[in-house]
Amino acid sequence: MPSSVVMPLLKAAFKYPMQSVQFIAKFEYLDEIRDFVGDIARAGGFDTKDVYNVQLAADEAASNIIEHAYEGVKNGVLEISCGVKDGAITIVMVDYGESFDPSAIPLPDLKADLSERKIGGLGIFLMRKLMDEVHYESRRDRSNVLTMIKRRG
Repeated sequence: MPSSVVMPLLKAAFKYPMQSVQFIAKFEYLDEIRDFVGDIARAGGFDTKDVYNVQLAADEAASNIIEHAYEGVKNGVLEISCGVKDGAITIVMVDYGESFDPSAIPLPDLKADLSERKIGGLGIFLMRKLMDEVHYESRRDRSNVLTMIKRRG
């Protein structure tokens, strides 16, 4: 097969259109959330390490939404959209819980003694380290939108 035919086929194999799934915002759905983003990352050509990193970032983000945005809410909904385009996976999480701006959280002091370290902030730190971009938006319709992007390689 000529290289002019092979290259477009290879590029097409690494494009995976955005898929959306709604989850009940409960910790017992974290496995399904990790599987959802992991399957798309794999289909999009990400290696094992990057698939794990994407899954971990999604797990941390979903855990924060469940624990903080939907604290005390029984049937909160978390909508997750995920897809791969141009060598990057994009994960968008939308919730309607309490708004929270992760950019307002300072970086944790990783050198501080454990007994002196402030509780919280490590999940957000991990998301920032594992992903290339992390954006948060609180919208007028009372939705909160977290977008995380990771580029291959």
